[in-house]
Amino acid sequence: MSAMRRVLIATIACFAATANAELPTALQRILNGHAMPDADVSVFVQAIRGREPLLSHLPEVPRNPASTIKLLTTWVALDELGPTYSWPTEIYYLGEYAGSQLRGDLGLKGYGDPFLVTEEFWKLLGALRRSGLEDVQGDLVVDDSYFAPLEEDPGDFDGQPTRTYNVTPNALLVNFKAVRFQFLPDRQNGGVRISADPQPSNLEIRNRLRLVDGACRGFQAGISFDLTDVLTGRMASFDGGFPAACAPYALSRSVLQHDTFAYGVYRSLWAELGGRHRGGMRRGVMPEGQEPALTWRSRPLAEVIRSVNKFSNNVMTRQLLYTLGAEAAGAPARPEAGIAAIHDYLGEHQLDSVDLVLANGAGLSRDTRISAELLAQTLLIAARSPLAPEFLASLSLGGLDGTTRGRFNGHAVAGRMHVKTGRLDDVSALAGYVHARSGTDYAAVVIVNSPEAHRGPGEELQEAFVRWVYELP
Repeated sequence: MSAMRRVLIATIACFAATANAELPTALQRILNGHAMPDADVSVFVQAIRGREPLLSHLPEVPRNPASTIKLLTTWVALDELGPTYSWPTEIYYLGEYAGSQLRGDLGLKGYGDPFLVTEEFWKLLGALRRSGLEDVQGDLVVDDSYFAPLEEDPGDFDGQPTRTYNVTPNALLVNFKAVRFQFLPDRQNGGVRISADPQPSNLEIRNRLRLVDGACRGFQAGISFDLTDVLTGRMASFDGGFPAACAPYALSRSVLQHDTFAYGVYRSLWAELGGRHRGGMRRGVMPEGQEPALTWRSRPLAEVIRSVNKFSNNVMTRQLLYTLGAEAAGAPARPEAGIAAIHDYLGEHQLDSVDLVLANGAGLSRDTRISAELLAQTLLIAARSPLAPEFLASLSLGGLDGTTRGRFNGHAVAGRMHVKTGRLDDVSALAGYVHARSGTDYAAVVIVNSPEAHRGPGEELQEAFVRWVYELP
């Protein structure tokens, strides 16, 4: 037994003496069936307009909530920054602008926009072309200094540095630093065609895929992906046998580095828009006091958090944490300042956050800890706020969209809850709001930290839990 496990068991035993309410029969039956101890589960349910919880089982035990911690990060961001908050991305002319020519460098500075996807970046560059610029004779100077450098390897969490959920934050985050590769049969040549969206101009694709007959099977449809130069991430290599029956098939991966990715996408889109770029790329800081030639505003925060919560986007959540830090403590933004801002917010609302461990604010961490009660109390604050509609709209409409699409087996509770789920190895969690059959609205949280909870027992318990809440008076 690990030291961390022993400490957790001791902590649970301490709380259990005073906060171990009997669980509903439907939940207890599932726990018994999977030989899962009651001590591995925390549950908290309270009516939005109620004063006391209807169900409270080990509510103060700090547990790993996986992605449900995003509810805390996004709510504090929404309440502190406001629903119309937006992020600028700035363009600078670092030279003489004469007619359609820039005799010098073009500066590009980011401020942490979490949703500067290809379409938005294309709109930004389109606005620049419409302003009259056509020919950039110097370099693209990338300025991501608004965020402090992050000393973290993208593969630290699980050894998968190219997975898009492991992308690290950056002040100039373009399209989540991710490329969607699509694979289609090339029967004439007995191979496989690979397309990329976006297609950074500096990304090389080495295609060694073979087209094979047979059923669609195997991990990643038989496709092996590798970055042959891990340091730069500039060559994506594909090998293996791709069954024609799998087409069309797609997978997304993180490639290049933040600055070179932004540059490569810029070069491709700028050329598509009829622009010319003669130089290369370098990093730099925009001159203090110089006004930007163009400022592009992001989508508003209320819209941004829908992508965060409905689809559990990790890097967007981490961008929010940095933004909270910048607004609270100034630039360069640091995650520690964002975490401090969340603790301050909870303190202002008389909530005890002494056992809260946020790590990166997204839940992609083995160290994150929060109690079911603290998470539920945050949900209650949100539900009673004038900003409640914006927050609820960011959550998955249970069974109908986002990460819960297709769940709950057509039960009447589907479509009558706004929830966020989370899952890591041995972790399963659900938190949000359930609109009961009676018409009463409840804040509901269930967190399970138990061996194999993520393999099925956790979801089974979640479904029984929301059905039980749905039947409350």
